[in-house]
Amino acid sequence: MKIGILECGAPPKALRARFGGYGGMVQRMLGPAREADIFDVPSGELPSDASCDAYVLTGSPAGVYDDLPWIPPLLAFLRQSRGRARFVGICFGHQAMAVAFGGSAEKSAKGWGVGLHRYAVAHRAPWMDDAPHVDVAATHQDQVTSCPPGARVVAASDFAPYAALDYGDAISFQFHPEFTPDFATALIETLRDRFGDLSDPAIASHAQPNDCARVRRWVERFLDGPGD
Repeated sequence: MKIGILECGAPPKALRARFGGYGGMVQRMLGPAREADIFDVPSGELPSDASCDAYVLTGSPAGVYDDLPWIPPLLAFLRQSRGRARFVGICFGHQAMAVAFGGSAEKSAKGWGVGLHRYAVAHRAPWMDDAPHVDVAATHQDQVTSCPPGARVVAASDFAPYAALDYGDAISFQFHPEFTPDFATALIETLRDRFGDLSDPAIASHAQPNDCARVRRWVERFLDGPGD
């Protein structure tokens, strides 16, 4: 299976030398056994039609509603490629997929979600296991606000009611299974001026056990499974 990683943004510059980019984090999450190409979407790179079996969309500091020249072509690519490849969306990717497939996403009045968040499993899809909830890193202010037609909510929290969606041929997560605790902590430290009083509790939360490895296995099973 050939995978295209649609890199939709980059971490703060101060962190890139140590941790690399979001595309590299996803590549490490997928593991060395999977062939993957990274496409720099904000620079205008998108795969040629049907060039990959699956695509993973990364996070981004951009909002899907931002007036940026690369976002409309990305949404068009998602619509055009639907049904010919599998998709996995993470954070911005989760929101972009929702908008492309008929839902909505916007800046939430609830403010920032940052730190280790707990999400209850609302529906158990075939690629999931029997965990009743997962604790995974979150870093977002935008979120999905209406579910696209045909999508099913599979994980949710009071803060993010549409935290994970299953489309049958695509899945997406508001949270970040590709983040390590070290990176998540460094990101909060770097953006303290943005997160304010949320920073210290969020950093402390990353000292607790997380379920990133479990969610990574979910992604693996989705990519390897027969689909719906």
